[in-house]
Amino acid sequence: MRILVVEDNESVCSMLEMFFMKEGYEGVFVHNGQDGFDRFNKENWDLVILDWMLPIMDGVTLCRKIRGLSQVPIIMLTAKDSDSDQVLGLEMGADDYVTKPFSPLALMARIKAVTRRYHSEAVEQEEVNLITSQYFKISKDSREVYYNDQLLNNLTPKEFDLLYYFVKHPKQVFTREQLLDRVWGYQFYGDERTVDVHIKRLRKKIGTHDQPFIQTVWGIGYKFDEMVAGNED
Repeated sequence: MRILVVEDNESVCSMLEMFFMKEGYEGVFVHNGQDGFDRFNKENWDLVILDWMLPIMDGVTLCRKIRGLSQVPIIMLTAKDSDSDQVLGLEMGADDYVTKPFSPLALMARIKAVTRRYHSEAVEQEEVNLITSQYFKISKDSREVYYNDQLLNNLTPKEFDLLYYFVKHPKQVFTREQLLDRVWGYQFYGDERTVDVHIKRLRKKIGTHDQPFIQTVWGIGYKFDEMVAGNED
């Protein structure tokens, strides 16, 4: 794990470096806020530890600037221990807050807890954006569709959005107006044929006569159902 430490107290840096080596962490130490921001932009980091009181750029400002660029875990170190100071640090994007003087062992525990939570949330978000079904695997992040483990690379952006929405809501019946609102993102008045056209094209790319996947519910709209076999015109 690579940790960027922005701290102007050299004795604190030396102490942290010793504990990082013991844990197998790679620590990089800089001593003012501007250098910390420049170093953050140049490399990839697993965690950032910031002192509150820093030369050139204070830790709260640095925290806010980093959070504007990345969701990397941030722990703030400070001698300020009032509730208002803690709230300010957290509102600027810090994930945790450690007051000086602190126990290095306690800080190591905080580091492990913050990074464990960060990676757990990242996995959960990835799972949210990855949906699988009997025939399909669709990644919203990479915008890739696999049908029977074969990559489909001929879908238009709106066909992808439409398929993703259908697979995410299997067997639910949607009217054309609902699909326009939830897939196209707006209420489209006057011509609902755009839905019919996209579904007709999508059927040709993903289905067969024996398994059309997108079913017409006459008089209402459409639904996605992998378990229904039949022929759709």
